Amino acid sequence: MANRTDPAAKSIRGTNPQNLVEKIVRSKIYQNTYWKEQCFGLTAETLVDKAMELDHIGGTYGGNRKPTPFMCLVMKMLQIQPEKDIVVEFIKNDDYKYVRVLGAFYLRLTGIDSDIYRYLEPLYNDYRKVRRKSPDGNFMLTHVDEVIDELLTRDYSCDIALPRIKKRWTLESLGVLDARKSVLEDDFEEEEEKDEMEQDGLEEEVAHEKDYYRARSPARERERDWRRDSHRHRDRDYDRDRDYDRERGRGRDRERDRDRDRDSDKDRYRLREEKEYGYERERDREREGRERDRRDRERGRRRSRSRSRSRERKRHGRSSMSPRRHEAEDGNAPEESKKKGKKEKKEKKEKKDDGTDHPDPEIAEANRIRASLGLKPLKL
Repeated sequence: MANRTDPAAKSIRGTNPQNLVEKIVRSKIYQNTYWKEQCFGLTAETLVDKAMELDHIGGTYGGNRKPTPFMCLVMKMLQIQPEKDIVVEFIKNDDYKYVRVLGAFYLRLTGIDSDIYRYLEPLYNDYRKVRRKSPDGNFMLTHVDEVIDELLTRDYSCDIALPRIKKRWTLESLGVLDARKSVLEDDFEEEEEKDEMEQDGLEEEVAHEKDYYRARSPARERERDWRRDSHRHRDRDYDRDRDYDRERGRGRDRERDRDRDRDSDKDRYRLREEKEYGYERERDREREGRERDRRDRERGRRRSRSRSRSRERKRHGRSSMSPRRHEAEDGNAPEESKKKGKKEKKEKKEKKDDGTDHPDPEIAEANRIRASLGLKPLKL
């Protein structure tokens, strides 16, 4: 029963007045504690006291979309449907700004187009500050004239879809509304009168000067004025062309300098890269040469060690031989001595041929390296 519309209330725009609020918002209002405790049993007279206690406006806020007291009072006005005179008194109240905004919001929902423009447009001159609760629950500062502009120009306000209204110029063309008159129109008229008076004085002075010059050979004065104007225009055109040519020349010089700097930077960068690449390539070549020489020396040392080890091994093998074997080998000694002599001669000849027995140690080392590489010895 507490949520039903007054039986004496009239339908607005062909529907129940409470249906102007969406069903979800309406159900949130019915479940709110402020609606149940503060709005129960209110009448048009007692509603004024609750409206005077308002300290902010807004729709719903928070994660569960809790309605504000302002929204609950708007819903209560739709339920009890106060008379038009009471709503107009709400709007004309200068002492309580939130009462004025409450009446303007209700009139925007339920009033006809002509009444909306007639009663809300004068509120554009109210610049008082009002607090508004945003959907995230924080307060923001706005003004009464901004709220009125939102009601007249927007389709949605405080989470409620506003009914559509005709444009003002349509009502003016139909003769329902007079042309809008600004509060500053009187000031504008005074400014226009002053401008007209000053312009009249200037016209009189110009007419007096014309008469004076007309008395002094008007044809000559006219010719002089024409020449002066032609020279002035010619000088102005010449200065403009000269400035344009100068600016264009500066732009070309600037572009040329920029291109030159860019080319010089590219050349410098390329030379630096080539130099660094050449240095790196030379270093790599020297490193490879040193590695090659080191490998050759190591290879020569390993070969010399293996030869000395094989000779020592043969020498130890003959000394550790058994007597019988020694006697048997003594029988073959002449043949072995012959073979050994031939082998030594051959080794001497190879040594002489490969140049490793050269008296100069550097040349002998170089011949040894060349022999390991399969090259001919140095002949010095």
